[in-house]
Amino acid sequence: MKKFLIGLAVVVLVGFGALQIAESVIMGGDSYYVQITTDGEKTTSKDDSGNVYTQYHYELPAYDENGKSKTLDFNGFQERPLRKEAYLKLTWNEKKGVTSYEEVKEKDIPAKALTQLKGA
Repeated sequence: MKKFLIGLAVVVLVGFGALQIAESVIMGGDSYYVQITTDGEKTTSKDDSGNVYTQYHYELPAYDENGKSKTLDFNGFQERPLRKEAYLKLTWNEKKGVTSYEEVKEKDIPAKALTQLKGA
């Protein structure tokens, strides 16, 4: 019984570790910062059940912590546009593009990125 429990614990730990690695490879990436300057391009679509979904598409200049620029495109899956003038931290993955975003305060943006955003 003791060997079984040890074996089970090893399997669970290995499985959890594999999931963490997969998540970081698939969803992880580099951080970029943008400021919302437009309302985005509104699109609507329906799923197979007939539910209507609204999203807003954005294509904006983004800056990493060193101030290096990259134009990123992403979607806001909300019924309304993202708040104008809001700062966002985007996670960009080479294979998946932008995988996530979150609103951040100006004070949380690295200085070089903020300088670029203010001058853009």
